[in-house]
Amino acid sequence: MAYLALTDGAAALAPASAFSPTFSPAAPKADSPAGFSALEWSVVMLARHDRPSSLREPGRVAKWLGRIFGDAVNRRLADPRLEALRRMAVLTWHHSYSVPKAELKAFFAAGFSTDHYELLGKRVAEVHVARLFRK
Repeated sequence: MAYLALTDGAAALAPASAFSPTFSPAAPKADSPAGFSALEWSVVMLARHDRPSSLREPGRVAKWLGRIFGDAVNRRLADPRLEALRRMAVLTWHHSYSVPKAELKAFFAAGFSTDHYELLGKRVAEVHVARLFRK
């Protein structure tokens, strides 16, 4: 039968710190990568079906027709952060990365970062490519 005798020889004479693992100082953590919550992803996917005209304020004729025939579907969201995401998602679905600077500023002012913008663009591109090669 074999066993390890730690009380014999050099192992008994060596200090305990010689056998303890040494760790290098931790590297500073990178900022957590940008991500969207499940609610935000659902806003992005629902915005796929919105037209760019849903971003404009209704004109006089549309308001007048709305009073006569009933209000049209209001696609605007009550939460300003989610509305900024919806607006950016609609523009990204229809125009890819060609969005107006004012919309980009509003998107960033709502608390989103450039990483969020890139993630949104990548996801939209993935869905477009998947649709092309689905047949």
